[in-house]
Amino acid sequence: MKKIDIKDFKITEQFQLKNVSTSFDLDADKKKIEKELEEVREDLGDFQNKIYAHGKYAVLVCIQGMDTAGKDSLIREVFKDFNSRGVVVHSFKVPTDLEKKHDYLWRHYIALPARGKFGVFNRTHYENVLVTRVHPEFILGENLPDVNTLEDINEAFWEKRFEEINNFEKHIAENGTIIFKFFLHLSKDEQKNRLLRRLDKPEKNWKFSPSDLEERKLWDTYQACYEDAINKTSKFHAPWYIVPADDKPTARYIVARTLYDTLITYTDIKEPRLDPEIEANLDDYREQLNND
Repeated sequence: MKKIDIKDFKITEQFQLKNVSTSFDLDADKKKIEKELEEVREDLGDFQNKIYAHGKYAVLVCIQGMDTAGKDSLIREVFKDFNSRGVVVHSFKVPTDLEKKHDYLWRHYIALPARGKFGVFNRTHYENVLVTRVHPEFILGENLPDVNTLEDINEAFWEKRFEEINNFEKHIAENGTIIFKFFLHLSKDEQKNRLLRRLDKPEKNWKFSPSDLEERKLWDTYQACYEDAINKTSKFHAPWYIVPADDKPTARYIVARTLYDTLITYTDIKEPRLDPEIEANLDDYREQLNND
């Protein structure tokens, strides 16, 4: 199976989304890819225990993508070997009445992982510059002081939001949160196939909504908004990775590999040493237990 260089998926300069492939050939069949994923996610599970014991970093994993991009199943498969005490997944839906009484980042801030834990955002604070940019009428529901009509939601408004998001991520990074942002890059043809499967398979019917088709009509607008958001917010401390998502096992492996290969560069993350006095008496403790 082909070895990957995670830098190939990392956005470090301005790009155009149309020039990025939605597929990637790992030169392996599905069974081999799933076997490799199993190995790397076991390594991730071991690292999670280490970061939990170390207790000085948190890890925030942000997953974005068009409908049917495979966000839910990716989260399930990549984090399968994690201890449940060390990872929390948040799926952000339409803001509640309480959330609308706060600024748009509030509900994301209070969901951030504590030091020693992983937090996974299934859809993220970027919905506030993606869905709301495609449907600016949603902004009116935020009841903002200086926004009274759609004309108030101009380019300056979005530039301010990008600045606020960059400041938010810079702040949490400086305080010990390691940030990963993944865009699952799906082709329009593959989305069509996956929507058809939702219709054709009774066990998947519940996932389908007529609104999926309405949003699909806005595909080009969403792609432009994603491109702009990624270009303006991929930073050294909070990079974006564009993951080819037409093949789900490949996308899962790339995400898992990116997480692990990046995290192991944090060589200061180690299990804490025992108190010297306790360590010096381990043989005595062992003897006490054996004689119990």
